Amino acid sequence: MKSHYIRDLQPGTQITGIFLVQSKEVRQKKSGEPFLSLQLADKSGDVDAKMWDNVEQVVDTFEKNDFVKAAGVPSVYNNRLQFTIHKLVRVSDGQVDFADFFPASTRDRDEMLAELRGIVAGMANPHLRGLLEAILADESISSRYKNAPAAKSIHHAWLGGLIEHVLSLCALAKVVTPLYPYVDGDLVLAGVILHDIGKIEELSYERGFGYTDIGQLIGHIQIGLSLVNRKVSELPDFPPKLKLLLDHMILSHHGELEFGSPKVPVFAEAMLLHHLDNLDSKMETIRGTIERDKVMEGFWTGWSPPLERTILKKERFLAAGTPEPEQHTTPPAPPQAQATPHAAPAGNRQRTRPDPGPSLFADRLNDALKGN
Repeated sequence: MKSHYIRDLQPGTQITGIFLVQSKEVRQKKSGEPFLSLQLADKSGDVDAKMWDNVEQVVDTFEKNDFVKAAGVPSVYNNRLQFTIHKLVRVSDGQVDFADFFPASTRDRDEMLAELRGIVAGMANPHLRGLLEAILADESISSRYKNAPAAKSIHHAWLGGLIEHVLSLCALAKVVTPLYPYVDGDLVLAGVILHDIGKIEELSYERGFGYTDIGQLIGHIQIGLSLVNRKVSELPDFPPKLKLLLDHMILSHHGELEFGSPKVPVFAEAMLLHHLDNLDSKMETIRGTIERDKVMEGFWTGWSPPLERTILKKERFLAAGTPEPEQHTTPPAPPQAQATPHAAPAGNRQRTRPDPGPSLFADRLNDALKGN
């Protein structure tokens, strides 16, 4: 077992541990000398790491997705944990247990797949049930479906994250759909199970989490649409209009064009799918943000790019009792140039209006007031 996990790193404590290199960049100091900027990871999370000295001795000895043994000191920089590396050596694959480095669902993946098959078996619509059973019976699909993460980093970013996310949505759908008698519950469940199925080909997760070539070029929405179309073509009696509804739910589940949806939801089940998907992903993002930030002091996390805000550490806030006046601090401002894959709708963003400066009308108004 690993001696140090990223979730247990404490600022100011000298540590030596083995980590997976998620990213590697060679940058320059103001002096022109090189330094290394790395993202190190294990199954408990990831951490920004910097190596300032002796870079020339190690820069060519390892690459992205290699394992390295790093010695150094964690610290807090810009309200985030940063690991300053003093020494670093590459470690061979045979010296590590891969289970220590790849985050995975706490649930058994075969059990989750069996639960999903049980949900499908309980569907009343024979066409939707038949399509989903055919998809889950395809070992080349189901084996990846139960192992794939739901995202590279934003939410449910672990092995088994996709099916865990889908089962969470199924539970939400079963609670919510009875509140709306005009909503087809089976159609919602079918959309839930199929909306992210393209991620089994979009994401790579054999070593580090990343994007495949087809994922970069096409994306999971179009991949999923193509996969479902292939399976529907094997079911000659599948109603064409029902297929159109499924296609639309896959194409519109991000909800807005600016979020990557080719279409916006235009019927009830598609709209419900989008909001359930958004709810589950946002709640997991909040949980993960607080978990990754737990070693930081204070009641607020650092800036979360996916959520475009800082998050209150509610349990710590409540446990602290009534704060003294000087404890009321302003949460840290967002980075100035922070790009996010899922930006908030434009209407929700704060805008600053430039100072128009003095105007002729304002000058005359002031003169008139002074005259009175």
